[in-house]
Amino acid sequence: MGSCAGKSGWAERRPVLFPFLLSLFCLALSDQIHYRIPEEMPEGSVVGNLAKDLRLNVHELPTRKLRVSSEKPYFTVSAESGELLVSSRLDREQICGKKSACALEFEVVAENPLNFYHVNVEIEDVNDHTPKFSQNSFELQISESTPPGTRFILEVAEDADIGLNSLQTYKLSLSPSFSLINKEKQDGSKFPELVLEKPLDREQQSYHRLVLTASDGGDPPLSGTTELQIQVTDANDNPPVFSQDVYRVSLGENVPPGTTVLQVSATDQDEGVNSEIAYSFYRTGQVFGLNSKSGEITTLKTLDFEEIKEYSIVVEGRDGGGLVAQCTVEISIQDENDNRPDITFHSLVEMILENAVPGTLIALIKIHDRDSGENGEVNCRLEGKVPFQIISSSKNSYKLVTAGILDREQIPEYNVTIIATDKGKPPLCTHTSVTLHITDVNDNAPVFHQASYVVHVPENNPPGASIEQVRASDPDLGPNGHVSYSIVASDLQPRALSSYVSVNPQSGVVFAQRAFDHEQLRAFELTLQARDHGSPALSANVSLRVLVGDRNDNAPRVLYPALGPDGSALFDTVPRAAQPGYLVTKVVAVDADSGHNAWLSYHVLQASEPGLFSVGLRTGEVRTARALGDRDAARQRLLVAVRDGGQPPLSATATLLLVFADSLQEALPDLSDRPAPPDPQAELQFYLVVALALISVLFLLAVILAVALHLRRSSSPAAWGCFKPDLCVKSGPVVPRNYSEGTLPYSYNLCVAHTGKTEFNFLKCSEQLSSGQDILCGDSSGALFPLCNSSEPTSHPETLMAVTRIPGDQGGGSGQRLGTERLAVLPPAEGQRARTLLCGAAHGRGAHSAGPAGQRCHQAEPGGGSPGPRPAPSLCHRHVHGGCG
Repeated sequence: MGSCAGKSGWAERRPVLFPFLLSLFCLALSDQIHYRIPEEMPEGSVVGNLAKDLRLNVHELPTRKLRVSSEKPYFTVSAESGELLVSSRLDREQICGKKSACALEFEVVAENPLNFYHVNVEIEDVNDHTPKFSQNSFELQISESTPPGTRFILEVAEDADIGLNSLQTYKLSLSPSFSLINKEKQDGSKFPELVLEKPLDREQQSYHRLVLTASDGGDPPLSGTTELQIQVTDANDNPPVFSQDVYRVSLGENVPPGTTVLQVSATDQDEGVNSEIAYSFYRTGQVFGLNSKSGEITTLKTLDFEEIKEYSIVVEGRDGGGLVAQCTVEISIQDENDNRPDITFHSLVEMILENAVPGTLIALIKIHDRDSGENGEVNCRLEGKVPFQIISSSKNSYKLVTAGILDREQIPEYNVTIIATDKGKPPLCTHTSVTLHITDVNDNAPVFHQASYVVHVPENNPPGASIEQVRASDPDLGPNGHVSYSIVASDLQPRALSSYVSVNPQSGVVFAQRAFDHEQLRAFELTLQARDHGSPALSANVSLRVLVGDRNDNAPRVLYPALGPDGSALFDTVPRAAQPGYLVTKVVAVDADSGHNAWLSYHVLQASEPGLFSVGLRTGEVRTARALGDRDAARQRLLVAVRDGGQPPLSATATLLLVFADSLQEALPDLSDRPAPPDPQAELQFYLVVALALISVLFLLAVILAVALHLRRSSSPAAWGCFKPDLCVKSGPVVPRNYSEGTLPYSYNLCVAHTGKTEFNFLKCSEQLSSGQDILCGDSSGALFPLCNSSEPTSHPETLMAVTRIPGDQGGGSGQRLGTERLAVLPPAEGQRARTLLCGAAHGRGAHSAGPAGQRCHQAEPGGGSPGPRPAPSLCHRHVHGGCG
């Protein structure tokens, strides 16, 4: 039924596009679609093809989701065809009342993207209301003395339609005594007046029954009737006369009940009872009250301009003789600013992306003020400084859009307050707040807590240890703020990187995958990356420099003097006329460590002549400390220790063989008589055979002794003289057994007599030989040299030769030299140490205690020494095999 209105018919679409440019963004006002339809169209009637008028493709309708945004759903949009359909009854009189123009304005919302379109549907009146009188019959009393031409205002009918469809004419049934005149008020409404055409005679006809018909101008016209009953009363010469036929007054709304509106006044020239006038409403009023004696009209309740803007009241004045006069009171209600604006949100988007561009539509706002004129004109604005803006879209319609850059990390939500203020005096305003939540997007890359990282790791660290933890933060939410770590670059080889370090992706802890060696790698640099889980992902890099600290894990290495091809030390010649300070040679050593760990110092560990040479503490230069004496041997041996500055220090030794000679030919004899070093393997085998033999002998002796003691309770003291404890008053120290050295722990005692007869006696020693005990060498100087130092490992182990001299008698012996020089070679690979206990004569140097025969026990250790006292006629050697304590 419905179509667009235009010059040629119902339908006409008049789109108007108003583009304008703002400083920050550009918005286009939506086209306003106009339709014109008659009222009372049945539900489902088509108003117009909205999708076509909006230039939307039918295939886009499921995605765009067209819908009507209105307080009262008079219309709906077909999801299939995009047509605007009637969804409820359209009663123009109910919607607009007596307004000459009736239009429904609403918005059509389209999604994806969100947009609003303004639609105006004008409702045309249809003649669907019949004029009606308030009562089916009315009574009118007219005196028979009333002169012809007298007029009486009759009851008016009501018609809800407007225009031509409203009430147009009144008609009166045929009567010779009365006629009807149609009159019009200033507002255009019609009312009837009854005119007396000829004098009445009550005696002939006391009642007149007429039919009053009210007709509208519709096609076809509709009409309503009422019965007019006229009673002819007895004569009353002068009827009441009002001072005005029409009283007009303006009254402001919201006046309190009991307020005086005006006072009507009528006069009657009669006297007595016929001049007493009583006032009454021609029709009963519920809003106003009338004093029947004074004619004062007052309000009975509060008036509301928004409900009724104008009142028309007929006041009747009746004298005591029954004559009646009428006047009309027209009361115009003046609007006051007593209604605050109403704010309504439509299609509010509560979640807004933080990267929304300025001008993004957030919501449609409808402002309604029931007042009229300036009291109903409203201005809308936002309170405070927020990145949003309100733009006027159409009459009383506004758009809430973004007007700035949003950042959820700074402000996650906005409490936007909208203030609507009318132009009344005083103005009234309404505050409405709405919370807008900002949705997170991945717009922040991770940020490391430090610009760069430097970590110091000591070398020889345990593999798998944590060396550093890098941290990065991301202010985004959810996966956008979840950070994982990885190694993206390094100055190491790509294949070697994974064997050096790794990083925990969740915690950022960097682990060492291996033990670092400062001598191989002193520093390396990594590039770590922190990446969030957004889409697309954002990342940041930071450098991590690892400095490998040095530890004292490398002993010094002697470069000079070098060893010979057979592993022996080479010799250097020194002129016999060398003066003190003469540079003999220089010990050169290096240390792979750095810093204090590589700060080397040189020390004389052992020397044939301790005071003959000196070594520079830092230079390693070997110089003569004094001139060569006549009693000094031509061949000198010097053991130099090289220590580093670490804690604990590590050391190495260098052996110097020095020969005093003026030429090489002179030095050759001293070099040629140097005894060849014994075979360590042969000596070890010898010791093993002797040990096994002694063990067997001891076992047999123990069995024999047990049997003999069992058979014979007593024995001769001379037979057991070798076992007496006074043979050696004080037993020498015994090396503790050390099974880890790989040497069989055994010991034996050997007694040697002058006569050449060798006896094997068992010596009982009560004290154990402590490890690391100093050895007293029987030389002239009595110097004490340590046999070994467990705290000083050597990088070039030397073959240490222990020389045991058995000196002859000095100071009271026979002067015969019975002792021989014995060279014991102790290979470090075997890990053996030998200690020899010598039991000599009582006058020997270095004696500990005296035996019963005037003998003394001497203890000698490997390491060499000058000749000492000569032994007694019998000697007791005790060899203890084991590790060096």
